[in-house]
Amino acid sequence: MPAVYVVDPLTDSRWDDLLEWHPRASVFHSRGWLEALKRTYGYEPIVLTTSGQGPIENGLALCRIRTWMSRRLVSLPFSDHCDLLVDRPDDLFAVLGFLAGEIGERRWSSFELRPRDIAAGPGILSGLAEGRRYYLHTLDLARPAEQIYDGFHHSSTQRAIGRAEREGLSYEAGTSERLLSSFYGLLRLTRRRHGLPPQPLAWFWNLAACLRDGLAIHVASKDGLPVAGILTLSFKKTMVYKYGGSDATHHRLGGMPLLFWRAIQEAQAKGIEELDLGRSDLDQPGLVAFKDHLGATRTTLTYCTCPERRTGSAHDGPIARAARRVVAHLPDAALDLTGRLLYKHLG
Repeated sequence: MPAVYVVDPLTDSRWDDLLEWHPRASVFHSRGWLEALKRTYGYEPIVLTTSGQGPIENGLALCRIRTWMSRRLVSLPFSDHCDLLVDRPDDLFAVLGFLAGEIGERRWSSFELRPRDIAAGPGILSGLAEGRRYYLHTLDLARPAEQIYDGFHHSSTQRAIGRAEREGLSYEAGTSERLLSSFYGLLRLTRRRHGLPPQPLAWFWNLAACLRDGLAIHVASKDGLPVAGILTLSFKKTMVYKYGGSDATHHRLGGMPLLFWRAIQEAQAKGIEELDLGRSDLDQPGLVAFKDHLGATRTTLTYCTCPERRTGSAHDGPIARAARRVVAHLPDAALDLTGRLLYKHLG
């Protein structure tokens, strides 16, 4: 069995070299994403690899999460997916065996892997169980724009884009403080509608600072009033839709479909070949339908855990419903504070 080494992806340039050539590397593996996690939540990023001296030929990126609630290893926190960049079976068994040893010796209470490809998950290691499940939508952008547009749902997406254009909605993209402020206000509105606090504002500032040109905020406005906003991340030939928010009183204007259409056009102009629309909870039919109507391909994400964890929806149960009702009526300052206190423990 190969030896396993622990390296620091924030200081070891060999990690960047691996991401440059590995076909399954994503923005969630990148130094910028890992640095933002550390700055915002205090998580410690590490990489497990069987490469000692010389170039890193494989790796599993993780964060060590230490809070008063738990001590966990997660690959990776707040990431929709994070493939194991390990191709040879012997190396994979060694890395997963190392993780199992960490749990067996009680250094950590659990670990969670979030592979995009389930073949790198359950069944490889005794005790590794299927965890939470989500839908993942991806859209092929290596086609002519006209073909992509024709794949949009006629009544719910194409018609909405036409409505937005007739209403004269303006579109702007960038990373300015003004755009981030507009986006965060829309995100807060959306999270409140769902009975959830927004992610900490510092998280978005740190993402912008660490990812730089790899992040963009897209905002649609009506007569200067922001009505919809999305945040995207770009890495190599993929753009990821990560966060979105909107003002429900202006949904009829079609701001959100317009944003995706404009973002797709800009991505194609930069040579982007795939739009990763991110994960959706199985019990969010509205969000799933919206992504379906963009003509995206739907697959299933299955996370892996050790030891086995409860996999029920975070949205079910009377306590969860009561908590959402309370959160939905908090003033903005209290809502934001709740997010700052809560998200570090969620990971």
